[in-house]
Amino acid sequence: MAERLILVTGGARSGKSRWAEKIAADLGEDHPVLYIATCIPRDEEMKQRVYQHQQRRPLHWITAEEEFAPTGLIRNPAPSTRVILIDCLTMWLSNLLLRDYREGLEDQAYYDRILPVVEELAVAASKAPCPVIMVTNEVGLGIVPENHLSRVYRDLVGWSNQIMGQYAAEVYLVCSGLAMDIKKMSSAYGWPPTSEGTD
Repeated sequence: MAERLILVTGGARSGKSRWAEKIAADLGEDHPVLYIATCIPRDEEMKQRVYQHQQRRPLHWITAEEEFAPTGLIRNPAPSTRVILIDCLTMWLSNLLLRDYREGLEDQAYYDRILPVVEELAVAASKAPCPVIMVTNEVGLGIVPENHLSRVYRDLVGWSNQIMGQYAAEVYLVCSGLAMDIKKMSSAYGWPPTSEGTD
């Protein structure tokens, strides 16, 4: 099976996780799928969300909880792993940002520290011995957040999604439960994301 990174993005409750799980199931063909969960639930609401995701997954899928360092799991999966699914990039970024957050620290310090780690993950995912499916969120489609930390997070997610999009072979945007390959559409219109920088 060809190695490739598949990015699945969308808004909250758009159906992106279900779409990513469908791709993983199709590619896995009843073989083990390594599901890397970056959300460690710490309140009842998050525990319920995690439970709902767990109930949807086939019993033979293998779940690994990793809130800070998923790259190592991608580089060294078990030989029997047919597909890797990471859900999700945005929760992982939140974990990193909150771990490093210091009052009064310049915004650029977070970007300089975290974005290289994001690129490291993207490179590892694009070179993994099996397909890697990564779920992320579009968090910048609404109003500008009121507080500073949320604005830093919004920008961090936007730039991280661009990095992942550059390395991904396929990028699906899921909206209202429907998915389309926006990287294929972009290429058809002659748009080369890698040459335009990140705004």
